[in-house]
Amino acid sequence: MRLSEPAPAKLNLALHVRGKRPDGRHELETIFAFCTDGDLLHVEPAEGLSLEVTGPFAEALACDGNNLVVRAAESLAAKAGIAGGAALTLVKILPVASGIGGGSADAAAALRLLTRLWKIDPAHAQVVAPALGADVPACLLSMTARGSGAGDQLQLIDRAGVAGSPVLLVNPLVPVSTSAVFAAWDGIDRGQLGDWRKGRNDLEAPARAIAPGIGDVLDWLGRQPGTSFIRMSGSGATCFALFDAEQDRDLAAAGVPSDWWRLATFLR
Repeated sequence: MRLSEPAPAKLNLALHVRGKRPDGRHELETIFAFCTDGDLLHVEPAEGLSLEVTGPFAEALACDGNNLVVRAAESLAAKAGIAGGAALTLVKILPVASGIGGGSADAAAALRLLTRLWKIDPAHAQVVAPALGADVPACLLSMTARGSGAGDQLQLIDRAGVAGSPVLLVNPLVPVSTSAVFAAWDGIDRGQLGDWRKGRNDLEAPARAIAPGIGDVLDWLGRQPGTSFIRMSGSGATCFALFDAEQDRDLAAAGVPSDWWRLATFLR
């Protein structure tokens, strides 16, 4: 028996950093959206727990206990009292350290997948998700939602104007450290998040200082016909553009510089 589960790419349609929390994390307001494409996770029953990583970005990941998929599996097994194992295979399609929740989405997919394999209460996955990372609860849900707190307090929102939108993701293939970007944030609270289209990404400026190629990607996207919205996602370096029409998105995708990564997809 082999089961499979997608790990959709995550986008932050807006990301406001409101301050620093007593626990050292940051107070955020964000709108999460998810793509119809991303990484893919497979599992088969096994005696022990193992992980194999394949795909174009496999070499960038370790398969040891530091991998979020392994940590998610171990945490879920411990919480649910599961003694059985699982042979996991991750098809790594999304670049690492890219602001689109790759590791968090993979961990969330592992929680969903192993809940099915081990036939356990999904509530166990909801309990362990926050300890794996602030984005993991949102990725576990994989639905358009407003995030607050550290980004892990979620409220579903109306998907009108979001679901089905053609979107192009572009990354200059420069990994960006989330912790380094947050450390470089200037600490200024620029106000609450209302309409995401009128919002901002407060991490864009520090991310661009660390990886100037982000500015090149945003400038390039801004020159493409048919775009309705352009922003950097998360802590970068992936940027994205929503398009009015699938045809315009595909024309832009065909012209992405060859040394950049791209993904033409849709919002869920």
